[in-house]
Amino acid sequence: MVQTGPGQLELQTFAQPELGDDDALLRVEACGICGTDVETFAGAIPLRYPVIPGHEPLGWIEQIGATAAARWGLAPGDRVVLQSDVGCRRCRGCAAGQACLVSPGTYGFLPTSVAPGLWGAYAEVMYLAPGSIPHRVPPEVPTGVAALFNALAAGFSWAVEAPGLRPGDSVAVLGPGQRGLACVLAACHAGAGTVIVTGMGSRDAHKLALAGDLGADVVVDVEQQDAVDAVAAATAGTGVDVVVDTTPRATQPVIEALRMARPGGTVVLAGLKGTTVPAFPTDEVAMRWQTIKGVRAATTWGFRQAVALIGSETANLQRMHTHRFRLEDAADAVRALSGASDRPAVAVTIEP
Repeated sequence: MVQTGPGQLELQTFAQPELGDDDALLRVEACGICGTDVETFAGAIPLRYPVIPGHEPLGWIEQIGATAAARWGLAPGDRVVLQSDVGCRRCRGCAAGQACLVSPGTYGFLPTSVAPGLWGAYAEVMYLAPGSIPHRVPPEVPTGVAALFNALAAGFSWAVEAPGLRPGDSVAVLGPGQRGLACVLAACHAGAGTVIVTGMGSRDAHKLALAGDLGADVVVDVEQQDAVDAVAAATAGTGVDVVVDTTPRATQPVIEALRMARPGGTVVLAGLKGTTVPAFPTDEVAMRWQTIKGVRAATTWGFRQAVALIGSETANLQRMHTHRFRLEDAADAVRALSGASDRPAVAVTIEP
């Protein structure tokens, strides 16, 4: 499915590319979608059209070059998930197993004019460049669970790795979307003491309920309670060790995060807002010796933790997967995630 403009996806056919020694082809089993897909479909994130979207692929190795097979330890028929960024294999980020700092491109965002064109997972077959970072997935894991890998990797990267979460630490997660819920799972898996989740009851009631089922100790409807007061009440007035803000676009949660975090605590700003935060209280950060960390994508460590989790906690994770769509219905899949569905969506897959 090729995006030719804002809100326009059309079915096209491409020739299957010939491979060299250092690349591969993936037979796509499923593609997870997230809020970024909603924004790119609507045109809020500019793309170089035409482009095949899809940056959360799950599938089987169909063909692979000898050099790539040796480097990745893979063979035809192996089931893998793929990190979104094409790594350069040279920068400090790649060397440290973190997000590539100078990535030559991101799957789902490179236009079809860049050979061989098959850069996105809204497709039957996808090209894997030499800088790809695949992770093997057990064949018995259900499709809908395995396709959660990207969200779960972000959960581990944002809620555990970035703040250096330790067993017993308290965590507040702002926003109960896919990645907010993944942060809950990751924090609980890492041994967090108290986990608090905030959201808007009018649109997030099903997600807030799920957050509690997944391990959150306190769930806060910010339309009914003051979020900062609720966190203070849950921590005997001390504040939490870590706040992870996963909310899109809204800037008020950034200010609230500083007031939720204890003196010496850490605030993780996860993802992009698309705007600036007005009247940012820098003095408050300095006076309380707080640390602010920014994160955009998941790290290789996060992906490894995610793959381990999906192989061990299938029952819990199946509750997050709510919708699946055929490839030709990709536009409907994106609309469902954005709220245009009779059944509330959490995680949605496109399955060729």
